[in-house]
Amino acid sequence: MLDWENDQDALTAPAVARNRDAILDVLRRVLPARGTVLEIASGSGEHATHVAAALPGLTWLPSDPEAEARRSVVAHTRRTGLTNVLPPLALDARKTSWPVDRVDAIVCIDMIHIAPWSATEGLMAGAGRILAGGGLLFLYGPFRETGRHTSDSNAAFDASLRARDPDWGVRDRETVTAEAARHGLIVAERVAMPANNLSLIFRRAEN
Repeated sequence: MLDWENDQDALTAPAVARNRDAILDVLRRVLPARGTVLEIASGSGEHATHVAAALPGLTWLPSDPEAEARRSVVAHTRRTGLTNVLPPLALDARKTSWPVDRVDAIVCIDMIHIAPWSATEGLMAGAGRILAGGGLLFLYGPFRETGRHTSDSNAAFDASLRARDPDWGVRDRETVTAEAARHGLIVAERVAMPANNLSLIFRRAEN
């Protein structure tokens, strides 16, 4: 859930403060030292500025389908004074055409469980189109494994999501990786994260 911060455009997402450093530790290890990283569903923009500040060799390209979120990204970028965060794109992962042609990596944090399955399908199709050969797709969030929740808290979270929208919900890791494989994205690493979350790292097949 996003909240307005001091009635300004900058939004705050409480989960970011809890997970941003653990996510950064993985991204610091797996992202290239140089290149352009597209972030899908940037939300408040706090992850964008946190990672871009820590990894100045990267150009960070945020995106979000919601205008409020894009304004928040701009506000957080302005506050930090970062020059390696580009203006956010209006991008809906479900669309068959994205407003960007080629990137070196894609990052998607806490999106696929609060969106319909078509968003995951669109994410994988889009990553298959625009990632350079050997490029990386990073996913973070809760997942079921072998058809089961990995914790009681994740099961309760899944139930709450489905009560809000029956098209939402914690996804099966195996189903997600199978969808990725359909678009030339092979899972390279599974990283256990705090609070029963996972980071999944996919690699695009070399052209």
